[in-house]
Amino acid sequence: MGPEARSWLSWHTVDNVAKVPEVGSAAPNTAGLDLRPGRPAIITFLRHCGCPFAEQTLIRARDAALSHQDIDFIAISHSDAASTERWQRAVLGEKQTGDNLPDNLRISVDDELKLFAAWGIGASSYWHVLDPRSMMSVLRLQRDHNISVRPTESGSRWQKSGSFAIDHNRIVRWSRPATRADDVPSFEEAIACIESK
Repeated sequence: MGPEARSWLSWHTVDNVAKVPEVGSAAPNTAGLDLRPGRPAIITFLRHCGCPFAEQTLIRARDAALSHQDIDFIAISHSDAASTERWQRAVLGEKQTGDNLPDNLRISVDDELKLFAAWGIGASSYWHVLDPRSMMSVLRLQRDHNISVRPTESGSRWQKSGSFAIDHNRIVRWSRPATRADDVPSFEEAIACIESK
């Protein structure tokens, strides 16, 4: 069985999933995020590498990082390291520094889902993934943004995504767990929440 089929059949559970952090609460476990002291950060937990919504999320994070150098952006992949690196190169280009990967954007791998669990991002339901509105969004992404489904080498289509903004004191200022597979965050909204504090 190939990795594409496994990504559909790899229904999983995430152990010890915490409650999603609320705005105004202290950030959950940040070990492994390599946060820089005294800087706000936007943390986005991605769907599997190959998912067009993960691709749109990463592109939005890259674009926001380029225009907001005072904020760190951390994208967390649950696909394995090799798959994540190949996917990153396909999405952002072969050059991984400079214009394609700003100094304030990092892509980390959490294939054991420990960070996902600490931030309340668990496994999804059948409807979360296969909602007809999400399926239509796949077609719109291809038509409007030339973003298509890429091969899935590792990871699970059943893993949820979500994004958070924390200030320089590690207080959550924006909390956005995905409600459907196509729920792609607006990082400008997150930035506004950081800048208002």
